[in-house]
This record gives sequence, C-alpha cells and structure tokens, in this order.
Amino acid sequence: MKRILFALLGASLVYALAGCTGGSTDSTSSSSSSSSASATDPGGKKLRIGMVFDSGGRGDKSFNDSAYAGLEKAQKELGVEIQTVDSKAEKDYSINLTTLAEQKFDVIFAIGITQGEALTAVAPKFPDVKFAIVDATVEAPNVRSLLFSEEEGSYLAGYAAGLATKANKIGFVGGKKIPLIEKFEAGYKAGAMAANPKVEMLPSKYTESWDDTQLGKESAKSLFNAGADIVYHAAGRCGVGVIAAAKEAGKLAIGVDSNQDDQAPGFVLTSMIKRVDESVFQTIKDIKDGSFTAGSKVYDLASNGVGLSDFKNSKDKIGEDNLKKLEAVKADIVAKKITVPTKL
Repeated sequence: MKRILFALLGASLVYALAGCTGGSTDSTSSSSSSSSASATDPGGKKLRIGMVFDSGGRGDKSFNDSAYAGLEKAQKELGVEIQTVDSKAEKDYSINLTTLAEQKFDVIFAIGITQGEALTAVAPKFPDVKFAIVDATVEAPNVRSLLFSEEEGSYLAGYAAGLATKANKIGFVGGKKIPLIEKFEAGYKAGAMAANPKVEMLPSKYTESWDDTQLGKESAKSLFNAGADIVYHAAGRCGVGVIAAAKEAGKLAIGVDSNQDDQAPGFVLTSMIKRVDESVFQTIKDIKDGSFTAGSKVYDLASNGVGLSDFKNSKDKIGEDNLKKLEAVKADIVAKKITVPTKL
C-alpha cells in the first residue's frame, strides 16, 4: 500500500449543526445533512458525506470532536451535505456503516481503530462506496486509511514534561492498552528521558475505556498522589477526568488529539494535537476534486500532522529557553536525527 506524507491545510473552524438521523436501534445519530449545493463530484452530483463515531462519541473534546471539526469545515468551505451517527457500543459499528453505505454516501468515515474489523467486513460489500478510517489500516480498493505518527508528537510532549517537571516524576493515562496507545506512551517516555535523565515515569494507568471520565480522573489522581506533577493522557473522553484531576491537585496535565489547553487554563502544560480534522477535510476535498485514492496516508511531524499546542496558558511553566529547545528537538525529528520508538 502507498504511504504518502503530505502537508496539511489550515486550522479547522467551528460551525453549528443540528438534526438527527437513524443508524440502528442500538445506536443514536447525532446530526444530519444540510448545506449549500456548491460542492459536487466530477459528475455534477452534490456530495454527501457520512461519519460513524466510535463509542467515545462526539463531545469528547478530543478525537471524535476533531474529526467532526473537519466535517464541519468541509460543510462550510466546500458546501457538502453531512450526516453523522453515534455508536453506543462496538457492536453498532457494522450496522451503522452498512446503513450509511446503503444510502450511497460519497464517502463514509469510520472514526477510530476499533472500527477496523467492521469496515474490513463492510467495505467489500459496497465496492462503489468510498470509505476512510482513522487510525486503522484496512486494505481494500475503496478504503483510505488515515494514519498518524503519534509517537513523534508524544516525544515532544514528553520532552516538555521532562523540562517542566519539578518533582522529576511524571505519569501517563491511556485508554485501551493497544499498540496504537502504546505508541503515545513510548514516545512520551523517550522524550522525557531525553530531556531529563533524572525523571521517573511512574507505572502507566490504562482505563480500558474511552468514555469513563470518572475512571480517567481516578487514574490521574493515583499518579498525582504517587508524586507525579505532570500526567499525559491518550484516553479519549476519559482525558476530561485527567485534566479535572490536575486542576484539583494543582498539578499539570498534557492534553491530546485536540487543543485542550483551555479546558483548565494554567493546569494543562500543552496538548499533543493530532490533525484528525484536516485528514477528514482533505479526504473530502479529494473526493470533490476527483483525486481520491485508496491506501494509507500518513500524517507526521514533518507535515504538521502531529505537534504541540502553543503553550499560551503555560509559558511561565516552560520558559522561553525551553521552548527553543523544543523547536530544536522537533527539527531533529523531522531531519531523522532522532528516531522515536513506537514501543517501550
């Protein structure tokens, strides 16, 4: 399969949308189509875009919300019609993908690695429908896999934590313990150790959930109580609890996927932003331009597919000299002078 590194477009815009649609009796839909008629495919047909969220759902202020921001941007800038479906459980994925495919949407997005098995089964049944999946590789002639170098952005997050920690103890909260999330953990630890060999990374906590905010909070609290003063999360909606725990403890969290710095200003050191929004937007634009290709597209540090937020609420905690060090480390990763591990 082709692996293509390419530059990203600008930041996503927030644009209001409301409505509802049916997915299955076991899942709930969160929004429905409505837009201008300006976006058409090369055959002149108005473009209709579908999206199936994972069980973490929209409103996670992270991964799913970033995907939806890309959809909204396409609705505003390209004039496409959109329809989204929430999934209450993993068993809903196949039903929801099939429901949209039967309606012959121009492209259907499966948000999250946990939809990989469902899409592998559904895509061959609808060879004339195009699909895209985030964070999973599905090999089919009508599927684009949107992948990210999370370990590279996480290395920078860890480097920042190593520079900013006062306790020389840091922690990590993951969602499900799968290779994807272990990439975040491995990059984070490597970056922290490179910045500060004295730093100790406490045993990581895995919630085995994407949406239990209380469990995320309890996991972070246990790390703070064990002496960590900075905790990074890659846990979907559970991360809302991690950030809340940091604020309560007077410590620091590191956000993920979306810019979460403003969830608790002054208590989020930075966020490891993963441009799911732009991967969605660019895929829709490719459909509009008639240039959609199947295969893997990889979004890395060099293409600004991953990276850190701008420390707007925490410059006093990181310092200008350390920000310059982070820029130098970023340049070294892009230049392949630093090889970032994907496993501990």
